[in-house]
Amino acid sequence: MPDPLLTVRELKALGETNGQPFAALLVIRKLAAKTASNGNTFLSLDLGDRTGVFSCTLFGDNPAFETVRTAGEGAVVRVEGRTDSYQGRFSPRILKAGVLDESELGAPGLLDNLVELAPEPFDQLRAELDAFVDGIPHDALRMTVRGVLDETGARFLETPAAVSMHHAYRHGLLEHTVHMARVCNALLPLYPQVDPSLAMAGILLHDTGKTIEYEGNLSTRRSRKGILQGHVVLGYQLARKHGIKARLDPDRLERLEHIILSHQGELEWGAAVHAATPEAVFVSMIDNLDAKMGMVQRALRQADPAAEFSERLPGLNAPLLTKPLP
Repeated sequence: MPDPLLTVRELKALGETNGQPFAALLVIRKLAAKTASNGNTFLSLDLGDRTGVFSCTLFGDNPAFETVRTAGEGAVVRVEGRTDSYQGRFSPRILKAGVLDESELGAPGLLDNLVELAPEPFDQLRAELDAFVDGIPHDALRMTVRGVLDETGARFLETPAAVSMHHAYRHGLLEHTVHMARVCNALLPLYPQVDPSLAMAGILLHDTGKTIEYEGNLSTRRSRKGILQGHVVLGYQLARKHGIKARLDPDRLERLEHIILSHQGELEWGAAVHAATPEAVFVSMIDNLDAKMGMVQRALRQADPAAEFSERLPGLNAPLLTKPLP
């Protein structure tokens, strides 16, 4: 039996030499049963831990097939296999899999090694968030933001900002929001046409619908409401509810709602409408910037020191040059 257990980062470091045996303790992040052209069922899955994630495929004749399919998303599995690649991406062959039971999951430090966290200290991010809220000059907008954040509570602080694309880890939504607020404050002096209170309120609320859209502890999946409505509509509903409660004037409420409805940028990316106010354009561009830089930062954190480029990042449509400047 291969020993010791390796992390995803350590596995990827072995990736240049295919066929290396390994054992690892991983979370099933995503699992989908698909049908091949010959009619046979196979499993497409993402496995990960605190250091990274990789994709692989299990066919019906694989000894681990039934174990993984029955375990489902969010299960912790001990896997054994051999390193391999597919179309230039690390994609190992899984040969064995065993599911950890509840008693094993209670081992000290085990879950800490499996759950990826935002790299910045949680307490610092939370304190910054509160300071950004308190710093909104307009009273009713500040009360609206505080009302939404009070309702979403711990979910806002814990939720990832995405399933896989950017800030896709615990506290990721908090980190993404705080990063956007930092950029907002840095850029506001350059764009006096943008109302500071409205822009900051829009940034702090733009993704709050994700607290309802996403669910799960060790893996993130879309909830029923997330599938049927999506975070843009869910966030709009939260902002409208608390804006009315805070007696926000109709014009500002409509503009705040528009920021949330348009922040995805393009209709094919999930926006309900295109940005059509100065604040909505401003917030949408900052959101796009931080989402892409979040992908860059994560790729750099997880980079193999021996490799020049990362794997292809879907959100960038390219691999990332991760080798530092001399």
